[in-house]
Amino acid sequence: MNMSETDQELLTRYSRQNAEDAFAELVRRHVNMVHSAAFRQVRSAQLAEEIAQSTFLKLARQAGQLAPNTVLTAWLYQVTRREAVDVIRREARRQMREQIATELNAMNATDDVWKQIEPLLDEAMFALDDTDRTAILLRYFENKSLREVGLTLGASDDAAQKRVSRAIERLRDFFVKRGLTVGAGGLAVVISANAIQAAPIGLGVTIATAAALATNISVSTTVATQTTVTAMKLFSLKTITAIIAVAATTGTTAFLVQQKQVDRLRGENQSLLSQGAELTAERDAALASAAATKTELDRNREDRTELLRLRGEVGLMKKQNADQASKLANLSNVASQTAVAKSAADPEKEAAILRQQVISKLGYSKNWVLAFIKYADQNGGHYPTSFDQATNYLDDNDKEQMLQAANQFEMLYHGLSNAVTDPANTIVLRETQAVPASGGWVKVYAFADGHAEAHRSEDGDFTAWEQTRLPSPASGQ
Repeated sequence: MNMSETDQELLTRYSRQNAEDAFAELVRRHVNMVHSAAFRQVRSAQLAEEIAQSTFLKLARQAGQLAPNTVLTAWLYQVTRREAVDVIRREARRQMREQIATELNAMNATDDVWKQIEPLLDEAMFALDDTDRTAILLRYFENKSLREVGLTLGASDDAAQKRVSRAIERLRDFFVKRGLTVGAGGLAVVISANAIQAAPIGLGVTIATAAALATNISVSTTVATQTTVTAMKLFSLKTITAIIAVAATTGTTAFLVQQKQVDRLRGENQSLLSQGAELTAERDAALASAAATKTELDRNREDRTELLRLRGEVGLMKKQNADQASKLANLSNVASQTAVAKSAADPEKEAAILRQQVISKLGYSKNWVLAFIKYADQNGGHYPTSFDQATNYLDDNDKEQMLQAANQFEMLYHGLSNAVTDPANTIVLRETQAVPASGGWVKVYAFADGHAEAHRSEDGDFTAWEQTRLPSPASGQ
């Protein structure tokens, strides 16, 4: 293997020749970046290793489908993000309150700069456009020179410098909006020094081995039969050739040489016959498996009518459950307002109730917007046009509560995810009614980058604040 091969050359050799050494080199080059990005998002070593393995398994399966101009670092980073979203959705119910507390603590932390920006780094990176994100990944995650960045992006050294500087400034703005003030130069140094951490020892070997096992398919029945026939033909051709050569050669020395060749060919023939017997056994096993599969399919066809009937009943039950959930949500809203009214004489109790309501709505809105992002990933980048479309991407344990909570929110964006130029400042979901607070009003919002926040207004008018964060008509809504 040539260590100077580019990522694209390694991908081509792996997809065309199934060269495991090429894939192992790709894993070695990028496993630290993938593992680090996964760990920052899930904050669990075990889950980060799981995400890293699933990311590289997707690369192994899709290596032959990637466009020739694909920047592998950026591709892996995006796949890692999607895999992390899946894990976050799966873990959302258990970690919802902990995540809210972590975000609040991160905003008020007084530790060093890296500890402040680390929990938000991947969220900030995902808020950049594709070209800016690629520039940052190459320059500071992989420590490439400006010349190498320019070559990858198809730009000059000066243009690459401007692109990197502009991207760093946008990252800095992202952190400033969240109360983390750091200079552009300091931010670049901190990211370059801390963004990539060494993956656990042996993880690269484990991933490469798992990918090889996942992509090596057993020899089919047809191939087995053809191999047996080819082996028999090879034996006949070699044997006849040897016999003719012996017959045509005179002299004791020549005869001995030819006799040795005949003996060698006989040995090869025995080996090929043995391999042919093994392949024949595999063929018979495959035929038996196919017969069993046909029997199972026949049974499935007999149950088709019953399955269709049950699906109809399930659909009716879902509609009834949705109607009941709507009624329960309305009752819950009335009960909450009644509780707030009763606690008006006790300011501390009123504040505690309001705080609990806001925390719950932050969790609901964040879960919904994560479901929207997952829906878009699976539907060509299109956001859902209704809550019902995203229901299947909710956690089953939370689905009933989330369906009730949906009545408290309205969707503001239904377009393409890649049309959003500033996800961190684009509202996708907002609470329909503001909640009265001490001396003002509070309303909860969820944004296109997956985070949620509560905004307070003294006079209950949120129009001016919302106008700067609403999706533009040009976004494809």
